[in-house]
Amino acid sequence: MKLKLKQYKVQLKDWPQAGHHIMAQFDDEKIIVYQSYRKDIGEFAVKNQYFGGEFSLERMTWIKPNFLWMMYRNGWGTKEGQECVLSIHLKMSSFKRYLENAVYSSFNEELGVSREEWQNQVKESSVRLQWDPDHDPFGNKLERRAIQIGLRNDFIKSFAKEDIVLIENISDFVWEQHQFVLNKDLDKLIIPEEKPLLFDNGNLNKKLRLNETYN
Repeated sequence: MKLKLKQYKVQLKDWPQAGHHIMAQFDDEKIIVYQSYRKDIGEFAVKNQYFGGEFSLERMTWIKPNFLWMMYRNGWGTKEGQECVLSIHLKMSSFKRYLENAVYSSFNEELGVSREEWQNQVKESSVRLQWDPDHDPFGNKLERRAIQIGLRNDFIKSFAKEDIVLIENISDFVWEQHQFVLNKDLDKLIIPEEKPLLFDNGNLNKKLRLNETYN
């Protein structure tokens, strides 16, 4: 497993407690995002190092760079059809391209456009962006917001193959760490090392409403 790991409680001390933050494991070349699938889709992706087989290119797929938010969504890999948990090492250039082309999933007056303009943007865009409450290991809602990105059309096609550096099945790791959560023993919980991501593009940070300071 190529993920860098660190104790949850150690990381917690350095994490922002509120605001809009892309919590992720990344470097200049790549970023880790997570998805969960049923076993046949996940095993095909790991074996072939791209998404194909029963994976649908016709419906929107959502990627999540925040590990604990993925665990909230898939119930630590226990929800039906989400048993195979994948860490996807994605080209950073592709991730930025998604966000540069993204349109918010829901209308907000702070976006600076009318509802009609926003509706037209949604129709034309193939990338969705939304912020949701982040969650702790037990699934409790936090003040901090977590990002997820939806891809379709040409973007899902490039994501499925060209944009991927590595696909890993981390289902066993997720199961092991879930045992500590079930036993309420967070002192032993280890998760991927994450920190807030900011881009060197101020306009992109502003579009994403990213908080540049915290704590």
